[in-house]
Amino acid sequence: MHSDIDYMGLCLELADEAARRGEVPVGAVVVVGERIVGRGYNLRETTGDPTAHAEVVALREAARNVGYWRVLDSTLYVTLEPCIMCAGALVNARIGRLVYGCTDPKAGAVTSLYAIPVDARLNHRLVVEGGVCAEACTEQLRRFFRQRRGRL
Repeated sequence: MHSDIDYMGLCLELADEAARRGEVPVGAVVVVGERIVGRGYNLRETTGDPTAHAEVVALREAARNVGYWRVLDSTLYVTLEPCIMCAGALVNARIGRLVYGCTDPKAGAVTSLYAIPVDARLNHRLVVEGGVCAEACTEQLRRFFRQRRGRL
């Protein structure tokens, strides 16, 4: 049986791949039971697609693998608190649980700026757990942006 920390470790590996491609290092996986049904990392720069966030990439693969747009009884793990678009996608996909690493004070739509996944006005709510491997997730982002700015 895998733990939240195990799955977040996989997300960190996916985020490393994003960084190698020059993408902001965010990684995500979707799990149903013990089965990983979706994986993703940021691909906006690579694809020129503004919606190619790690969560959306992972959700698209999960929906294909599950065979339905509702990805019921699933958990999405992601290294960074989802933005408005991604939080909305999680609600729309009927994800059961969200586990994220570090908060995003500038764009986070789970706890930082908004609380979309738990908003009672919406037709679906998720169980949310933040802060899993937060230090490692934060450091990965800091390292990427320091390197991008030329400061190691």
